[in-house]
Amino acid sequence: QVTLVESGGGSVQAGGSLKLSCKASGYPFNNCGSYWYRQAPEKERELVAEISSDGTKYADSVKGRFPISLVDGRSTLYLQMNNLKTEDTAIYFCSRDGGGDQPFCQSRNYWGQGAQVTVSS
Repeated sequence: QVTLVESGGGSVQAGGSLKLSCKASGYPFNNCGSYWYRQAPEKERELVAEISSDGTKYADSVKGRFPISLVDGRSTLYLQMNNLKTEDTAIYFCSRDGGGDQPFCQSRNYWGQGAQVTVSS
């Protein structure tokens, strides 16, 4: 019903910036949660940022550096990554809750294909 396609990954030096995009196809787009996760090799998947009608939330490790936004009729999810650090290196995945509009949200039903972000020093 919903397909998520990511873009914007790449390699950057520490202190630089990258912007990840997650474009959704399918209709309609509900008003439930949207998320950015990341997973580094040999580590567990980590929730980086989320956005919903309740506002935004961030992991402590990225708070103040990685603003999340949802625009264009909820079709496009962004993660603006500023002041990147080597420990930010990971594959980044976007995700959305399925279901209908609130209060009928489900949980992380749709996932993007992943975008590699590599930060070097």
